[in-house]
Amino acid sequence: MSDLSKIFIELEEVMQFLKKEMRLKEVYEKILLNKIISQAAEARGITITPEEIEAEAEKQRRERHLERAADTLEWLAEQLVTPSDWEMGICDRLLSHKLAQVLFADEVEHFFTQNRAEFEQVILYQIIIDSETLAQELYYQIEDGEISFYHAAQMYDIDIHRRRKCGYEGIVYRFALQSDIATVVFRASPQQVTVPYKTEQGYHLFFVTEFIPAELTPERYQEIINKMFQHWLSTELHCMLNSDLLSDS
Repeated sequence: MSDLSKIFIELEEVMQFLKKEMRLKEVYEKILLNKIISQAAEARGITITPEEIEAEAEKQRRERHLERAADTLEWLAEQLVTPSDWEMGICDRLLSHKLAQVLFADEVEHFFTQNRAEFEQVILYQIIIDSETLAQELYYQIEDGEISFYHAAQMYDIDIHRRRKCGYEGIVYRFALQSDIATVVFRASPQQVTVPYKTEQGYHLFFVTEFIPAELTPERYQEIINKMFQHWLSTELHCMLNSDLLSDS
């Protein structure tokens, strides 16, 4: 395998590549977001200790099965980064996580309580058909036990990927569904097919195997705090970009 670290590339080449690939704005905004996080953390006295960086580095080494220091150095060289670069990246991610906790940890429980219904989940199967007549026929056949929902999905769904999964959509949050479809799904009786429901996609038959009540688990807590933090970052970035535009005009 060739050693990419020995191939010299000018900074201008990197810039031109990002422009040609239409990715310069994406990188530029990520750098600005990093500055926003750094400034906000500094203003709040948030810091990362060497011990925290080492603990996270050790975690990453375990995840990548890098048992020896030489293995770690080889992996970093393949990524074209130095150990110092790696540690700075770890520091940035830890700082982002700490800032999110400081900003929003006290708001998560209230947000969850106010929006509890949106965090209800359902184990959902679905068939979408482009024929109203066929949808009605399948509905009655499934109701009468002439064909199983799963077999019908495998045979007739318009989407090949859903056919292969026998209509399985997974464990789905209420907030992940269109509001009208969420209403149909969460009013359904478990283990019973719903009557055909028409959208611009076609005629839907839904089958719910289980409703999962909303619960503020550690995973859901992290989902909410991440969502709040990303919204805050987007707002701060928007304000920063608008401020720059105003100062240039």
